Amino acid sequence: MKKSIINLAVTVAVLGACITALGFVPGSSSEYDYTVGIVQLVRHDALDAASQGFSDRLAELMDEAGKTVKIDYQNAQNDSVNCSVIANNFVAKKYDLIMANATTALQAAYNATEDIPILGTSVTVYDVALGLDDYVAEEGTGANVSGTSDLAPLEEQAQMIAELVPSAKRVGLLYCSAEPNSRFQVEEMVRSLEAMDAGYECEMYAFSDSNDLQSVVQRMASESDVIYLPTDNTVASNTALIDNVCRPLGIPVIAGEEGICEGCGIATLSISYYNLGVITAEMAAEILLQGADVSSMPVRYDVNPVRKYNAEICEELGITIPEGYDPV
Repeated sequence: MKKSIINLAVTVAVLGACITALGFVPGSSSEYDYTVGIVQLVRHDALDAASQGFSDRLAELMDEAGKTVKIDYQNAQNDSVNCSVIANNFVAKKYDLIMANATTALQAAYNATEDIPILGTSVTVYDVALGLDDYVAEEGTGANVSGTSDLAPLEEQAQMIAELVPSAKRVGLLYCSAEPNSRFQVEEMVRSLEAMDAGYECEMYAFSDSNDLQSVVQRMASESDVIYLPTDNTVASNTALIDNVCRPLGIPVIAGEEGICEGCGIATLSISYYNLGVITAEMAAEILLQGADVSSMPVRYDVNPVRKYNAEICEELGITIPEGYDPV
């Protein structure tokens, strides 16, 4: 069963750890041993699951350590300016740690403070997101930032296109030009497809925001045999729009993650965003409880992706799914 954050207010009933979507957190910071702020770019299944996993696990770890934590959850409503306002507010309140959920949220937190530890999640590649020079993954970022990556197993996802849509030659790859990690994923996917030497004709389709998404998707669907969607936040928030264009045309979609697959895809090889949040919380506990240096903590990954398929769309498009896939 999927876990989600309730729109208005959710209280994590473990030693007073609280999450609110409107910014009001009961009790003063002085009543808790630690105060942690979550800035989440936008509400959709993947990001919600990461925030929930983080909150659940951090509350558990604090309970085990005999400590209390207040978690202030803020949704930026897919607005970069809101991300900056929220991050700067956390800094002004001198929170002990900031969890930034998605690339734009991470960039805002990174620009807001050089002192407070920042952990990102649902971020694909940190040096791309933050423009880090001389980045060595095993040594950490060298800044007050680390976290977890949602980088998908792109080579294996490319193989899924050949496995599930063997007749396809024209591959459309959609990404948001405002999300550098979205572009990174589709560029890597193009390299993986071309390396297969299967004669794929790959075309990247960029959109700027939700306002031009439909027109770009319509053009892409008319020019493609199969479509690949990366772990892009605007895409994840608009799967119904994409499905309403692609499914009637019989164009199958391979998705970068489970939530997108559930909304408009035929299949995915997806990490668990809930588990990604759990891993991020464990890093937070190491920083808060053990004094770990965030600057030297390597970015961590969920190393157990799962093959999932959308039974309804597959049946409608006449696509047979082999063994080894679970339903979304």
